[in-house]
Amino acid sequence: MSEFEQKFWLKVPSSTVNLALIRDFVTSIGRMATLGDAQIAEIELAVDEACANVIEHAYGHDVTKEVTIRATYDNDELCIDVIDTGQGFDPARVPQLELERLAAERQGGGLGLRLIRTLMDEVNYEMVPGKKNALHMKKHIKATSFQDDKGSTGTHNRPDDH
Repeated sequence: MSEFEQKFWLKVPSSTVNLALIRDFVTSIGRMATLGDAQIAEIELAVDEACANVIEHAYGHDVTKEVTIRATYDNDELCIDVIDTGQGFDPARVPQLELERLAAERQGGGLGLRLIRTLMDEVNYEMVPGKKNALHMKKHIKATSFQDDKGSTGTHNRPDDH
């Protein structure tokens, strides 16, 4: 992270009702970070999936628990952390079954972490048993060169709608 850094927090009860609020929060942060619509949609989907996993798996739909979403961005990257105090897990122990097999068996689950890793540039999981779990996700912000009508050149963060 560079000297310019913005930080935002959202803490909500662990309920699927709050997923829309979380998506709105992520979209707002993505726009402030000057990301394009495609990148914002990817981040929104990854965070939605992560939060749904916390609600279902870490908390077992216990609405008395809270999910915290921390967003930090600068000129280079947007970092989103999904933090909970529920039952943790070791992502290395999640079997990475072939997509064709999952589809053929119509098996629910098994795609969330794979989807998150596909959508985000970096994904790390931190677990402190009995204290906190945190899924750290990063999306790189691409800077592009420009030349204004006076011939001056520079760079700015430009949405990358791939």
